[in-house]
Amino acid sequence: MMRFELTILGNTTPFPSKGRLPTSQILNINERLYLVDCGEGTQIRFNELGIKRMKIDHIFISHLHGDHYFGLFGLLGSYRMARRTTPLHIHCPTGLQELIELEAKISLAGPFLFPLHFHETTAKKSKKILDNADIEVFTIPLKHGEIPTTGFLFKEKEQPRKMIKSKIAEYNIPFQAIPAIKNGGFFKTPEGKVIKNKELTFAPPAPRSYAFCSDTAYHLPIIPIIKNVDLLYHEATFNQEDGIDASKKGHSNTIEAATIAKKAKAKKLILGHFSSRYTDLEALAEEAKTVFKNTEVAEEKKTFVIGE
Repeated sequence: MMRFELTILGNTTPFPSKGRLPTSQILNINERLYLVDCGEGTQIRFNELGIKRMKIDHIFISHLHGDHYFGLFGLLGSYRMARRTTPLHIHCPTGLQELIELEAKISLAGPFLFPLHFHETTAKKSKKILDNADIEVFTIPLKHGEIPTTGFLFKEKEQPRKMIKSKIAEYNIPFQAIPAIKNGGFFKTPEGKVIKNKELTFAPPAPRSYAFCSDTAYHLPIIPIIKNVDLLYHEATFNQEDGIDASKKGHSNTIEAATIAKKAKAKKLILGHFSSRYTDLEALAEEAKTVFKNTEVAEEKKTFVIGE
């Protein structure tokens, strides 16, 4: 089974919180690193956790509130100083390219030495934005006031069936016949006997998925997109006990996040984007557990194995 892990780099809102940083996450999928949002301090976490920034080829920015992208200026500066040459792809809302180019112009930093590709997202409907050998990535339209905001759904591709090694020797199956068998084919012996695929192979592990739902009010339309997701990250800026109307601020509370997880039949929920007023984050998880039991806090520096 290939690696599919999420590491939390930051989990708080824009207001400074002792020991906590704004939103940022790293997905390791089959040893490819994907950066999801890039709040201030992201590179500090890279250094603390030994994350190799040069292995990141795709960055996903949910929306243009500073706590979700201000760290990007420093990261791009580090790439420039390290003389990066490999292409970098940034999936982001309209406007970020203009901001990045303006900063480079004003600072007299000059052009980037590596190909920098901006792929603009839309918050109007879900759309596939990345497709490679390992995964497909789709946008999740969110509801965060007037600013266009998207979450991201990472879906592992279904792998070929696995060969039963003993059957290769038993039927003297040539190497060149194996790819077709893995893709569901049968094998015909030199004597003409047909060996069915189910005797030669076994099913691979079920494909896994991760949904990142950053800043958003309680928004039922996302449920069909994230249905049955293995791991759901959903913001929970406030608890319900305080009686704050989170929706008026474009956010959700713990009970609303848990309700989304329950309605979507997610396997696991992690809460994040906590207001700096909260110091006991476990209390937030306990409140959410009254609706959705398998809930945890998106604890900074913690790694979640998806599908575990």
